[in-house]
Amino acid sequence: MTLRFALDPDLTPELRAAVTALWVDATNAGGAVGFVPPVGPEQVRPVAERELAGAGPDGPDRLLVAYEQESGRTAGLLFLTSPRFDLMEHWRLLTRVMVHPELQGRGHGAALLAEAERVARDQGLAGLRLTVRGGLGLEDFYARCGYKEVGRVPGAIRVADGDDRDEVTMWLGLH
Repeated sequence: MTLRFALDPDLTPELRAAVTALWVDATNAGGAVGFVPPVGPEQVRPVAERELAGAGPDGPDRLLVAYEQESGRTAGLLFLTSPRFDLMEHWRLLTRVMVHPELQGRGHGAALLAEAERVARDQGLAGLRLTVRGGLGLEDFYARCGYKEVGRVPGAIRVADGDDRDEVTMWLGLH
């Protein structure tokens, strides 16, 4: 199954609903995208709307959406987020990187990251940074995609009382 990518697609009500649904499904399948399961649309929608508000060709952030070529279904997404600091505008932070749980294990995550890298290179950026929640093995996936671990903050993410996880910073240089 092939993917089609759209940078800054029109934020129709249908896409907004699809983003929220994908985010809920990814979280409830154990994805580390800002929530701890179980969540429903009522928790995710306000955060999704806040993220979408800053995204677009005229905003500081960009939204990259992956669609299944055949069905048109929203398969994954990520945000290329500005650090909002003039001395750091030469790179972007990838946030909310997610692929629908039913579609994982098919190379879609790697394809989404490769497309983000292509977009970043086209924009003349020097690098991409992302953070991951430790304890889930995500560092290995991103390393296979070319990212290097460049920092770790022990216990920075509290997913529950007594369950603190490291925040791992990873970097992909583009020059």
